[in-house]
Amino acid sequence: MDGKPKLLDQMRDRIRVKHYSIRTEQVYCEWVKRFIRFHRYRHPLEMGAPEVEAFLSDLAVRRKVSASTQNQALAALLFLYKQVLAIDLPWLNEVVRAKKPQRLPVVLSVEEVRRVLVGLEGDLWLACSLLYGTGMRLMEVLRLRVKDVDFARGEILVRDGKGMKDRVTVLPRSLLQPLQRHLAVVRAVHKVELLEGRGDVWLPFALERKYPNAARDWSWQYVFPATGLSVDPRSGAVRRHHVDEKRIQRGFKRAVQAAGIFKPATPHTLRHCFATHLLESGQDIRTVQELLGHSDVKTTQIYTHVLNRGGLGVVSPLDR
Repeated sequence: MDGKPKLLDQMRDRIRVKHYSIRTEQVYCEWVKRFIRFHRYRHPLEMGAPEVEAFLSDLAVRRKVSASTQNQALAALLFLYKQVLAIDLPWLNEVVRAKKPQRLPVVLSVEEVRRVLVGLEGDLWLACSLLYGTGMRLMEVLRLRVKDVDFARGEILVRDGKGMKDRVTVLPRSLLQPLQRHLAVVRAVHKVELLEGRGDVWLPFALERKYPNAARDWSWQYVFPATGLSVDPRSGAVRRHHVDEKRIQRGFKRAVQAAGIFKPATPHTLRHCFATHLLESGQDIRTVQELLGHSDVKTTQIYTHVLNRGGLGVVSPLDR
């Protein structure tokens, strides 16, 4: 009634000013809606530390969410109060974060990875092979553009990785020809779309206004485009996006089950396998750190646990 944007619209605007991803936008807005519903639609300005802690306690006690989920909800509420409502209250920094447990990553053996990949076909096999062969995250593979694959140098430039950092990783020689054949098919489809007046993709940071023809340029196309068109949730434009990550996740899960592997492996497990198997082969940990894009080598050191035999390299007395 006063002409001001609604709270969630203000939230979305502020998130976009910060250049956060659309996934972060969706998740943060959803947590704010849950927070308001939990307190029977009271405005956040009317609430404070007791209400925030009551909401977080309900998540942990009644809904039994993980520590990371609880901290994600807290991050969304802190963003709301500090960035959107511009309220810097003392209690904001006093809200206790849930302590995250120290988990070791699930790692498959080289033979297990081979068995899983054998059970995959087509672009699903290629995407998972890139996950294992490059150490990229799932969304980094799916968001990969043609221009960032350098066949001559045998490397891939990962754009806007976690923390909005670019990095370079290796392009496996065994994937050169399969990837080139895949891109030849993708380019043929792209040429047909251009003739039909389509063929544009989403570009970041208003590059579409700066370079009007870039959205239809081959170099900006996704390496793994979706089979159909979709509506951009922000602009409403209808265009071809990249493959849905759920398709990769479901296909990988089926392959793991078919291979008779009972570990809780996901596509992200292949990133853990990449790092572990490199370290097992004698690769320098600093090099692995750079390939993974870790800011601190301590994050990479978690993979060294598999270099020992058994528990911490101890020989069981039963084996003496």
